[in-house]
This record gives sequence, structure tokens and C-alpha cells, in this order.
Amino acid sequence: MLELEVADRMTTPLHQLKIIELGHVIAGPLSSALLSDFGADVTKIEAVNRTDMMRDLGPKAEDGVGVWWKTLGRNKKTLSLNWKSDEGRDILRRLVEGADVLVENFRPGVLERASVGPETLHEWNPNLIILRVSGYGQDGPMRDVPAFGRAAEAMSGLAHLTGFADGPPMHPGFPAADSTTGLMGALGIMIALFAREKGIARGQVVDLAVFEALLRLMDYPVPALTGAKLSPGRNGLRQPMDFAPGGMFRTCDGVWLTVSAGSAETAQRLLQAVGGDALADDPRFATLDLMSRHMVVVFDAINDYVTQRTLAEVEAEFARHDAVASRVLSVEEITTHEQIRHRGDIVSVDGEQTQVVGPIPHLSATPGEVRWLGRPPGADTRNILRDMGFEDARITALCEAGIVDLDGKRTTP
Repeated sequence: MLELEVADRMTTPLHQLKIIELGHVIAGPLSSALLSDFGADVTKIEAVNRTDMMRDLGPKAEDGVGVWWKTLGRNKKTLSLNWKSDEGRDILRRLVEGADVLVENFRPGVLERASVGPETLHEWNPNLIILRVSGYGQDGPMRDVPAFGRAAEAMSGLAHLTGFADGPPMHPGFPAADSTTGLMGALGIMIALFAREKGIARGQVVDLAVFEALLRLMDYPVPALTGAKLSPGRNGLRQPMDFAPGGMFRTCDGVWLTVSAGSAETAQRLLQAVGGDALADDPRFATLDLMSRHMVVVFDAINDYVTQRTLAEVEAEFARHDAVASRVLSVEEITTHEQIRHRGDIVSVDGEQTQVVGPIPHLSATPGEVRWLGRPPGADTRNILRDMGFEDARITALCEAGIVDLDGKRTTP
């Protein structure tokens, strides 16, 4: 069994933060995983004989463990507990009494029907921060409608803006809604903890719908429509609304590049690189506003330039003009890229062949750490119960009664 006692964790910024995770799949568990990278003590609770589906979803590593689980379950202790039973509920209560945060992402009403809703949890621990992730939020006309990440991507507007103008809406190549929800959930937890530390509030509920994180990050389409009366639409390889020059282009040696310019100055350097003075000094392109009205001309000029040259030629000319052209990396290239490796963004764990993306952001004094990858179901049940004061005979009895699982099996020690 992996030794969980880590020497001298006092340098980790969240080493005193205790999180109980009742979440499953991605959105809730990712919030806990992000905080675990910086020392949070996370206890993941899975139902007896019903583990998180992320253990089995997707490809498996050579040891038979799902690679998605390895990273979502990183740094977490695992407890198999029937928390809906009377005895299991009592164990959950004792855990909550000593915790700072509880994370759950069941459908609204699940905790309440099990008599462990926020009112009960705050009776047990008035200082508890409760992150509640659901498809459409804890209230409103769509409260009880089931939802998954792709439904959230559709509702947020992301899918509508992704793809070609004459083609169908498209989803991105990763679970954008669930992943951004995990990130926003971690932010919500930290804001609530800050409010508690400053005496502004005690325990409170962070209510987060899966579509809302993407909606907040999409952001600009709403003021574009309501303030400027412009409605963004799919624009293929170009940017929605063509507010700045750029897009996706392929060199003559088959390499895809993304080209962009975010200001009038960088746009002029880009035009100089692909068209010389004739293009850069064209009065139609004197400002970004003017340029946006003639973006088809700009796009075609960039496309003609890039498609007739090799990657090396484009990179050299763009570098000479301090213009931006970034190669589109495959996953294989990500894992071997010099800058990514230098930053320590792909990390290994002792005893594991599987590598994962490391802690982000980089903190100068209290950096994060991946201590271990996802562990077997119930791997820590016995140690957790022992730490709570349970004798081995009582733990065995709980296991035989189906209240807990030990190492994924109902076995005696």
C-alpha cells in the first residue's frame, strides 16, 4: 500500500484544508484534484460496490487502471462507504465535523432525500463550505433536467461558435464544460474560504451549474450582442466576428499554424510579414476597426503566404517582423515539447508509468505536487476509520454489514 504520510508538508499552502468529496465523473472531482495539488487533504467517498465511473471510462494503462481515473483521483484518499445507511451517515457526520469543504455533484435533491442536505451539513459543521455542482443549478425551471457536459457546451454558446459557417455546430476536443466547471468550482471554494477567514461569512453553499463556467469564460458574445448589436457566429478557421486578423493555416510542408494579432501594432507587423509595405500601408488596414471590415482580404493574404511556404520559412519571416505564428501541437508533441518540459508541466510519479499534467499555476514559494495517482476503491478505508477511533473488530463488522468496503472487497483483515 502506498504510504500516505508525506514528510514535511508544511510548505504546501493548503496542507490544513480538509475536503470531503462525494462527487463523481469530472466536474466536482476536478475541483478537489486542483486543490489537492497544493496540499489539500481530500477524502473521496465512493458508494460500496459502486465506484466512480471514471475508473472504467476510456483507455486503461498497462496496469489495468483507467488513465482518466489516475489523474482525477490523484492525491486523494479513497473511502468506500454506504453513507445513506444509518451507520454510514454517522461516519459521514464525523468526517464532516472535521472538514472544511464538502464537494458534491449529484442531481439537485439527492442529498436532501438522503437527509444530508446543506441545512443538515451546517448543523453538523456551521463552517463547512459546500460546493454543489449540477447541470442547471439548484433552482430555476430546469433544476431537475438531467444534463451532461455536451449539453452545457450547447447551452453556453460554445458549440454554436465552433465550426464552419456553413457546417454544423461542433464540440471541442476535450470535455470543456466539465473541465472549466472544475476550475470554477475550485475558485468558488477558495473565495468562500477567504470570506470565512475574514469573518465575512461562515460556511456557505457554492451553487454552480455546469453551463455557467463556460458562459462566464465565453463572456464577450453577450456584450457584443446587447451593447454593439453584433451576433457572433461560426467562422471556421477565422475568429468569430473577425475583430482581429488571424486564423488557422497550413504550410506547404503540411504543418498547421495558428496566426493571431491582438492589437493594431501587432496586426501591422503581421501584414508587413505576409505582404510587405503594400499591405501594411493600405489605408483599409490603418486600424483594427477598419481592418475588421476587410478581414476576408487579410485572411486570404495570410493564407496565400503561408500555404506557399514551409514551416521554417514562415517562422523565420514572422520572427523577423516579431509577428506570431504558433504551431498546432499534437498530444505526442505536447509531451515532448521543450518549453512544456522545461516548465515541469508534464510530471511523473514514482512507481507509475503514466504521466500527467502537473500542478498549475506555478507558485514560487509553495509549489504544488502530484504525490500519487488515483488509488484503488476503498484503499484507505481502514486507515481513515482507524484515525477516527474505530477498532479493527468494529471495522470488520462494518465491512461484513456492507457499510464499508476494504480495498474494494468485503474481506477481513
